[in-house]
Amino acid sequence: MHFRIVLVLLVALEGCSRAGEALPEKVGPLPAASTTGERGMLDFPALDPVRDWPWWRGPTRNGVAGADAKPPVRFGDSENVVWRTPVPGRGHSSPIVVGERVFLTTADEAAQIHSVLAFDRATGRQLWQTEVSRGGFPARIHGNNTHATPTIACDGKQLIAVFIRNEAIEATWLDLEGKQLRQAVIGPFHPKQYEFGYGPSPLLFKNMCIFASEFDGASFLAAVDIASGQDVWRTSRPKNISFSSPVVAPIAGRDQLLISGAHALASYDPNTGSELWSAKATTAATCGTVVWHDDIIMASGGYPDSVTCAVRGDGSGNVLWQNKEKCYEQSMIEHEGSLYALTDKGVMYCWNAADGTERWKQRLRGPVSSSPVLADGRIYWANERGTYYVVRATPETFDLLAENQVGDESFASPAAVGDRLFLRIASSASDSRQEYLVCVGDKK
Repeated sequence: MHFRIVLVLLVALEGCSRAGEALPEKVGPLPAASTTGERGMLDFPALDPVRDWPWWRGPTRNGVAGADAKPPVRFGDSENVVWRTPVPGRGHSSPIVVGERVFLTTADEAAQIHSVLAFDRATGRQLWQTEVSRGGFPARIHGNNTHATPTIACDGKQLIAVFIRNEAIEATWLDLEGKQLRQAVIGPFHPKQYEFGYGPSPLLFKNMCIFASEFDGASFLAAVDIASGQDVWRTSRPKNISFSSPVVAPIAGRDQLLISGAHALASYDPNTGSELWSAKATTAATCGTVVWHDDIIMASGGYPDSVTCAVRGDGSGNVLWQNKEKCYEQSMIEHEGSLYALTDKGVMYCWNAADGTERWKQRLRGPVSSSPVLADGRIYWANERGTYYVVRATPETFDLLAENQVGDESFASPAAVGDRLFLRIASSASDSRQEYLVCVGDKK
């Protein structure tokens, strides 16, 4: 999630049920990373786990780049810029990288046009722009949100983009040349109390794409068949406005579909949509995607409470620890048993994932909406002003390697592949705002 939401009224929500329910029989341990189907994730040989960043938070779904990823430490508007190309319209969706192309969504707010764009990975040249819908934009969204906030998901053969239109979630399938394959209305999304827009990114799992719709109405999680767009399963969620993207992670010996919000951290079977367990944790509204270490699941938010917490993912409902720090829109990052957070106020923390012990904290600058990536033992994290902090991922001490400035606005999260970072930023001059897609790499 990528936008700053200020909730000023009480969020209506339903209770969180089945806390502490035991997990069904385990299906066996799962390896840490694969696109061969071993994790139950995907079986698409068209994807390369080393060269591709195919969906929200990358191939591992937790912001961690591949072992070969070594982007530069220092970069800026004129330093280590491989290319920089203008992006039409406005959006907060993060870039994805598949094969030799980079893909984004964008919105022309004046004309009410949603589009998907492709750029050449090597040069930044725009290859195509496909208009996928026109009209039907929400009358109001939060000023820091956009009409193109969810990140595209790609299975290596087709792109799935999601927008809000005519008070519903509408998904569009395109091939990698920009040809529209199909379009489907997934379900309603028309909040009445908090008209702040939409944020969750689509999630690919096996042959399905999973969508979230959480508002003060008929909220749900839904999985549709990637090939046909038809429902595989559909599960209700509390009538409660929240904005987090769901994620599938290998926890306690099985794949679990995880989502925070509605005063709970909830787990579902991604194959069927059946709830596995729900633990009373987090707060009413969250935006970040949960992260995990072994069977520990960590989340942060939001409104009305400032909470960061950790829950045992074995179905016991055991809340291991919590504190009063808040990453509302931004996700966090985990590395070797340490949890790193850059809070809304611009304070960076390192906590022990197992017990929440604070290892260090350091005042930086907020506000923060972008989520981090971890590459080559370094955390890359931007604030909304376009400042990219590069911090060594170590619990021993805060070690700032670089403070880089790119443009003057950053809400989207980076993609880290090989020796490149792909950034969506904006620059404003004389009250004229222009978005850019920027590729940075060590030019030496």
